[in-house]
Amino acid sequence: MRYSSAVKIIFGFFLSFLTLQYADAHTPSLSSYLMDADGVVELKSNSFNAKKRSSFTVNGITEHIGRGLTIICFKPGKKYEFKTFDTYSSPEASQEFVTVLTEIKSDGAIYAILAHDSASKSLATFSQKLKKIGFPVLSGLQNRQAYIAHNIQGQLIEKIDGLSVTLDTEIPENVSVTKEYFPKIKYEFEPSNDRFIAHAGGEINGVKSTNSLQALNENYKKGFRFFELDIVETKDGKLVAAHDWKMWARFTDYKGELPPTLSEFKKHKIYGDYTTLDFKGINDWFAAHPDATLITDKVNDPIKFANNFVDKSRLVMELFSLMALEEASKNGVNAMISQEPLQKIKGDKLEYLNINNIKYVALSRRIIESNTKLLLQLRDNGIKVYVYNVNFDPGKDEAYVLENEIGLVYGMYADKWVFDSKNP
Repeated sequence: MRYSSAVKIIFGFFLSFLTLQYADAHTPSLSSYLMDADGVVELKSNSFNAKKRSSFTVNGITEHIGRGLTIICFKPGKKYEFKTFDTYSSPEASQEFVTVLTEIKSDGAIYAILAHDSASKSLATFSQKLKKIGFPVLSGLQNRQAYIAHNIQGQLIEKIDGLSVTLDTEIPENVSVTKEYFPKIKYEFEPSNDRFIAHAGGEINGVKSTNSLQALNENYKKGFRFFELDIVETKDGKLVAAHDWKMWARFTDYKGELPPTLSEFKKHKIYGDYTTLDFKGINDWFAAHPDATLITDKVNDPIKFANNFVDKSRLVMELFSLMALEEASKNGVNAMISQEPLQKIKGDKLEYLNINNIKYVALSRRIIESNTKLLLQLRDNGIKVYVYNVNFDPGKDEAYVLENEIGLVYGMYADKWVFDSKNP
């Protein structure tokens, strides 16, 4: 089905309307939000074996959490703060968790705790301490167990299961403890438009991931100078810009065999309006915009692509295997290491990146909180980390990432340009 431009514009305005206002949030693992006193708190803890994400929801706003134990502390004035501790792999995080929990309990604060994935490997050292401060179930938590605790109704409730635990309760009233348990960190940074990569060319009229000529033109006018394009191969071996062939077929209402030939690809427009880009079209556009840089996705052959691109100095290729990264390094191609090969590096990650002259990293913003130490090391050594999964979770849009995460990471893959207030 094809949609008119008017419908797409209305749909874009609707998406833009769905934003959330956050208060006093300055780190990726710590947030403070307004909440409805008549609302509901829903806690969902999933173990490793459940193969599901864990989360908590307050008055319809859901926050997904990372591996370990998360403390949610409720505040007066309809606010709360939370922080996730990787009590599986980090003894330091486990120590901090126990210290903060002891303080929270001593102060008589109202709180909830939930586990995700595996949460007890490093925590086991503190079993006796947890038992002493009044958490008998938590003190015996095993790896790959789900766990929830709270004192919202005035007394401690602990629940544990080998797979999942879900608990609903009312948002607490008459909260009196005002202390902030999770110190806020504000990461300073110098504004620069190279911090923002237009994801798949950037959004146009509310439509994302078009990889189209019009998306490049529109988002260049708005201020983007770094543009990501997804590069895939046609049936006859030609490289073109498309997120993937199934999405392209939906966007174009194409009913034929996938992948199409280059000639077939060029016959179709995205939603009947937006022009697709073959390799010549990509080269023509970047030749006409000499201050623009291309970031590639999907393609993992650095030599084939780089040797045919109009200006290799304005090309950064996200690559997906250590072999491809090393090949790029040997041939002078600017490489961006993706999350999976970064995690596969054995030994000193920073040393590997330096040896192979890798200056860019792409990873999910969902793993920031469990990798702060590494991110600080990369930042301090001049390696630029860009995060994706922007707009994947409620409220975690471009403005949120700019306010709370840029500075720790260098930049983001963004659908929309919202950065004028932060840039000269």
